[in-house]
Amino acid sequence: MRDLYLAIDVGTGSIRAALVDLTGRIIAICHKEHEQIVPLHGWSEQRPQDWWDGTIASVQDVLTKVDNAANRIACICTCGQMHGSVLIDDDGNLTRAEALLWNDKRTQPQVDAFAARAQPTDLLPVTANMPAPAWPAFKLLWLMENDPAAIDKASTILMPKDWINYKLTGERAQDFTEASMSYLMDSKTKTWSEQLIELTGIPKRLLPEIKNPGDVLGPLSDSTASHIGLPSGIPVLVGAGDYPMALLGSGVSKPGFGSDVTGTSSIITFIHNAPVINPEVSNVATIEGNWGSLTLLDAGGDAVRWARRAFHGNRRDYAEVAELATQAEAGSDGLFFLPYLSGERFGKHSNSRAQFFGLKATHDLPDLHRAILEGVAFSVRLKIDAVEGGAGRPDRIVAASGGAKSELWLAIKASMYGVPYQVPEELECGVVGAAILMAVASGNKSDIEDATRSMVRYGQQFKPIPDWSELYDKMMPVYADLYQSSQQFYDRIDAL
Repeated sequence: MRDLYLAIDVGTGSIRAALVDLTGRIIAICHKEHEQIVPLHGWSEQRPQDWWDGTIASVQDVLTKVDNAANRIACICTCGQMHGSVLIDDDGNLTRAEALLWNDKRTQPQVDAFAARAQPTDLLPVTANMPAPAWPAFKLLWLMENDPAAIDKASTILMPKDWINYKLTGERAQDFTEASMSYLMDSKTKTWSEQLIELTGIPKRLLPEIKNPGDVLGPLSDSTASHIGLPSGIPVLVGAGDYPMALLGSGVSKPGFGSDVTGTSSIITFIHNAPVINPEVSNVATIEGNWGSLTLLDAGGDAVRWARRAFHGNRRDYAEVAELATQAEAGSDGLFFLPYLSGERFGKHSNSRAQFFGLKATHDLPDLHRAILEGVAFSVRLKIDAVEGGAGRPDRIVAASGGAKSELWLAIKASMYGVPYQVPEELECGVVGAAILMAVASGNKSDIEDATRSMVRYGQQFKPIPDWSELYDKMMPVYADLYQSSQQFYDRIDAL
C-alpha cells in the first residue's frame, strides 16, 4: 500500500527528509547539515552538490526508520530556501560550483543601479515587489558582470529545490511561488514578464517554464531511484519555496488568515486575493492561488537572545528568562524597548539602534525582559497597517518557529494586534505543506482546501486580553513617536 509521502526540505542549514502518513502526521524525519560559505562580508554561498549529497544521505537515512518505507511511498515533494541561483548547462552540469543564497548582499550595487535608471514604484503593479538584493534577477546581473563564463555556459537557472527536482527527474521547471519573488514574473499573469526581462537585461533563455506547485513534474528516474534505494516511477511534484509551503502547512491559505514566523527575525504575512501594491510591502504568490503580503523585521527572537547574553551571560536558559518576563505587569510599568539591535532591513534607516526608554529606579529584570517582548510586538504593529492593504486585520494569526513556544509572547501579540493567535500541533509546517500537495496529487484528497482541513491541526488559542489591549492602544502612539524622533540620532551616532 502506498501510504507514505516523502517530503524533502532544502534548508539553509541542512537538508531534511521526512516520511508523512496520509493524515499529515510526520512519522520520521532525518537531516544532513551543510556549510554556508562566506568569502567576503555580506556574501553568502553554498554548493548545490552538497544539497544533492545531503538529499541522498537524508532520504536513505529516513527510509531505514520505517518498515518497508521505500515500497510505501506514494509521492515525492520538495520545498526549499528561496532565491538561490543554480546555473546548469544543456547536460545538467553546474556551470558554477557555488550558488548565491537568499541572504547574499553583494548585489546591492546592481539593485541601486537598476533603481536609478528605472522607476521601481511604477513597476510595482507588475512586480508586486520593490528591487532587493535577495531577488534572483539581481543575482543574475551580478553574475553577468562578475562571472560571465558561468552565464555563457548555462542554459537554465534553477532555485535550490528545482535543482533537487532536476536531479530526481531530469526535468527543469520553476513554480510560481518562487517566480513571484524573482523580479522577473508578471504578478497578474504569473508568467515571465517581457518588460522586466528587457529592463533588467536578463537572458530569457535561462528562465525555465513556470508551473503550478502541485503539478507532477515527472517520475523518479531509474538511475536516481537505484542510487537512493527507491522504486523508479514515483511521481515527483514541482513543489514550492519553503516559506509559501510553510504557509500552506500551517493552514494560512486563504484571506482572513495571517502568519507570524518569529525566529531570529519576524515575518508577518496576511493572505489576500491580490498583492498589496505598496513599496513597504513584499508579496509572494501562495500555493493555492492567493497572495501573501508580508513585512520582515530584523527584530524578533534575536532580541531575546541578546538579553539572555547581556543580562545573564548565557547562564540562564530560555525557560528561566521567559519565566522572569511573566513576573512583570502588562506595559512593563511604562518601560519601552525599541528592538532595532541589527538595524532594519527595509525602510529608510538601516542603521537604526535599539534603546530602552522610560527607565525608573523601580524597574527590575522582569520589566526589562517583558519590555523586550512588547517592544518587538510594537515594532510589528507599526508595519501591520500596510500589510493589511485596506482589508483590516485577519480573523486569526498562526504562529510558527521559535516565537510560537512562548505563551506570554503569544498573549502579548494577540492583545497588541487585537487578533487571536493559534499554534499548529506540528511545527514542521513546510513538511506538512508538502504532504498536503502530495495528498491531492495522489488522489487521497479532493483539493487543497480538503487536504488542509484534515491535515493541519491546531493546539491552544490565545485570545486578546481586553485590559492589555486597552493599555497597548494607549502606549502605541508613544512608541511611534519615540521611533520617529530617534531617527535624527542614528547618523550622528555613526559619525562618532
